[in-house]
Amino acid sequence: MNGLGLGALTLDWPAVASFLSSPLISPFFAIVNTFVGYAFVVYAAIPIAYWGFNVYGANKFPIFSSDLFTAQGQQYNISAIVNDKFEIDLAKYHDQGRINMSMFFALTYRFGFATIASTITHVVCFYGSEVMERYRASTKGKEDIHTKLMKNYKDILSWWFYLLLGVTLVASLMMCIFLNDQIQMPWWGLVFASALAFIFTLPISIITATTNQTSGLNIITEYIFGLIYTGRPIANVCFKTYGYISMAQAVSFLSDFKLGHYMKIPPRSMFLVQFIGTVLAGTINIGVAWWLLESVNNICHKDLLPGGSPWTCPSDRVFFDASVIWGLVGPKRIFGSLGDYSAMNWFFLGGAIGPILVWLLHKAFPKQSWIPLINLPVLLGATGMMPPATAMNFNAWMVIGTIFNFFIFRYRKKWWQRYNYVLSAALDASSALLCIRIRKCKSQLVGDCW
Repeated sequence: MNGLGLGALTLDWPAVASFLSSPLISPFFAIVNTFVGYAFVVYAAIPIAYWGFNVYGANKFPIFSSDLFTAQGQQYNISAIVNDKFEIDLAKYHDQGRINMSMFFALTYRFGFATIASTITHVVCFYGSEVMERYRASTKGKEDIHTKLMKNYKDILSWWFYLLLGVTLVASLMMCIFLNDQIQMPWWGLVFASALAFIFTLPISIITATTNQTSGLNIITEYIFGLIYTGRPIANVCFKTYGYISMAQAVSFLSDFKLGHYMKIPPRSMFLVQFIGTVLAGTINIGVAWWLLESVNNICHKDLLPGGSPWTCPSDRVFFDASVIWGLVGPKRIFGSLGDYSAMNWFFLGGAIGPILVWLLHKAFPKQSWIPLINLPVLLGATGMMPPATAMNFNAWMVIGTIFNFFIFRYRKKWWQRYNYVLSAALDASSALLCIRIRKCKSQLVGDCW
């Protein structure tokens, strides 16, 4: 759970599919790209950097951790450098020293830089002409059989989307203006974040449609706003949410509509289900989070919780540490001239050049069909979910995905075509249902429950 996961394997479906989605619906070439990137980072780059060259004094820190440390290897005291307005106190920051990260956490950010740059150049090189052709043909192209059959239903009126966009933008702007003490983000930050989400939705949707892996905008949104608006962690995470999560939800929305298109579900029904589901999910999520914060003592503070407690919040911990790195301290003091990790910025250039080299190699050897299957956004971003995901999650995902994609596809192709997606959906649904349990506990912990 806190190392390189050699030999660690699980068949627990939530552990398999919770971070990289279901391995059953990912194409085999995407699994191979993920495996190559994962194996290179975890079993080559990390050991060499940690034990071989002790890069950035890596031996002082745990090999796999999302926590932040002082130069001496002690846990960084974040609360000591924050003032009453949740802004950085520079005097106290200089007293405690620069922030340091574990080797794995640092490398994750490195390859995150390369991933977002490679996404743009990969889409331009391999799909640029197709995107333009589809755009020109969108108004006069021939309708396929699915589109013809969907004509039997009433289409969604465009003003539904525009009205929803307008209402959410106005509500968000009012929050930024009238609740600025809490939100910290200025109104122009919302406009900027929305523009980033709009620009990146198309290229990342293409990567998702072809590989079932979605590249994140979390690092680039944090980086950009951290440079512009340093010292305000709440503003940074708000900007990331409006820039990154808006794009991720747009991709998910498109994916659901694509499924509805092929299954001939009425478009208006799909829209209403999405809208009502979003309102319900958002309300329930906030309610449950509020209840947990009030009812579980020391929630998310793993050092203060009793042994065996499930409330360690690995994903939330990464989110919090990211707000410190990018928002409170700022990228200039970590990845810029005032920090120790400035060399990591070269990964932006490397990621941008990589797909161009693959494309040139494909043009030079067009008969080699395996070359265009090299997908650098997936390969470089393979470990983007680590942490909070662990090596065990990745090992299980790749093993199960390989078994289904190779053996079943080869020997039971008809079964695969008929039942693979049904099986994947059944596993997802059953896992969710199994998580709903009636417990009668003797204490606040999980023990002695039925």
